[in-house]
Amino acid sequence: MVYTVTGELFFASSNDLVYQFDYANDPDSVVIDLTDAHIWDASTVASLDAITTKYESRGKTVEIVGLNKHSAVMHGKLTGELTASH
Repeated sequence: MVYTVTGELFFASSNDLVYQFDYANDPDSVVIDLTDAHIWDASTVASLDAITTKYESRGKTVEIVGLNKHSAVMHGKLTGELTASH
């Protein structure tokens, strides 16, 4: 399953992102393509961590692809460092 996320991702938009996935019914391998998206803040990284955790708790893997340079740096620095509350 490949999910394509587009647009600007920041606190207001990333809170809803967690609810856009079918955790129970998706296959064992999920790709989140952020080629046409941009991560602006830590809340988005926390949301991506929460999504990954929800899939992993079901024995599924998630690959996040297509991060632009700024988004990749932010994600790389913060992933796993924030407490996801979703």
